[in-house]
Amino acid sequence: MVVAVTIALNCCAAPTQDAPPLNWFKKTTEVIAFQLNKAAQTYQPGQNPRSVNPNGTVRTAGLTDWTTGFFPGSLWYGYELTGDKHLAEEAKKFTLALDSVRNITNTHDMGFMLYCSYGNAYRITGDKTYLPVLADGAKHLYNRFNPKIGVIKSWDFSWWHYPVIIDNMMNLEYLYWGAKEFKNPNYAIAANTHATTTMKNHYRKDYSSYHVVDYDPATGKVLRKATHQGLTDESAWARGQAWGLYGYTMCYENSKDPKFLAQAEHIASFIMNHPRTPKDKIPVWDYDVHNALDTEERAPRDASAAAVIASALLDLSKQVKNGEKYVDYAEQILKSLSSDAYLAKPGENHYFLLKHSVGAFLYNSEIDTPLDYADYYYLEALKRYAEIKKINH
Repeated sequence: MVVAVTIALNCCAAPTQDAPPLNWFKKTTEVIAFQLNKAAQTYQPGQNPRSVNPNGTVRTAGLTDWTTGFFPGSLWYGYELTGDKHLAEEAKKFTLALDSVRNITNTHDMGFMLYCSYGNAYRITGDKTYLPVLADGAKHLYNRFNPKIGVIKSWDFSWWHYPVIIDNMMNLEYLYWGAKEFKNPNYAIAANTHATTTMKNHYRKDYSSYHVVDYDPATGKVLRKATHQGLTDESAWARGQAWGLYGYTMCYENSKDPKFLAQAEHIASFIMNHPRTPKDKIPVWDYDVHNALDTEERAPRDASAAAVIASALLDLSKQVKNGEKYVDYAEQILKSLSSDAYLAKPGENHYFLLKHSVGAFLYNSEIDTPLDYADYYYLEALKRYAEIKKINH
């Protein structure tokens, strides 16, 4: 079903129905309502749509998949954007199906898995029945923190010693929230310490980031710096840069530590001023794919990175005195993502919202496909944009 959305811009002038500058936003919310409703009817709770395989079948995310929380979270954001109560009902159903995720202890991705699903559910509804699962997940995430090294361990893979990936910055929001909700200041201390250690060891002089830093678990010494999902160890994997921007913006918002804000602005500058950023502001999967490699086959765009960047910049705009440049850049990204080039037409794309994302190019995994986390952060960015621009449905 398509939910009719009336858009008004609340500014100094009297609001007008369907103001021309917001036509793209109105169209987008209509597509979102249709696609999410159809997706909720098509997929089963506990087996959430993740991406599309090369043969055209849908890859689903089970309970142990790091992306499993994004589809329920997208339904919650879809409800906020459209006011469609049916989406809220579906969001609850898909969220509650993830109950057993609370028992997982072998990953840092508890934030992605539970905070994006149960966290949004609790934020929107205030229903305390969501809290026990959130309490267990936060505890398990915190238990992966090693105060001697100063970071949360990302993976338990045997071929790494104590690996920490830049993606881990995203899951710190769960700990900041948990510190307040469950009155455990140690969670926030762990988050601040992890962010500080990561800032020291993950970043190059130009404020681009490595993907993985492997530590000696006994001494905390850095053993290796790598870019597992990027072009080379020294390249700037696009989504990794986006994770860092989002993470440090969020860390400043929660801690008010000025070094985190400075780091976020430096990363934003690296992204916004990069000479190989395409005109539509949607990066290719790695900023260092260029020259002989810069062909359509080797350089697909990554809408997921763009969506994370847009959401992060909108958040950053509220943390600084003159944030207009961040809003303007994010708006360019959102308009591009909302164009026919990236936004699916109703009924297409297996009911995913965005086309043209990249999971792990060098591993031939999820190349030029929809991705559930691209949709999630796109929806979050649209919500943040609507709040800043005072757009009401």
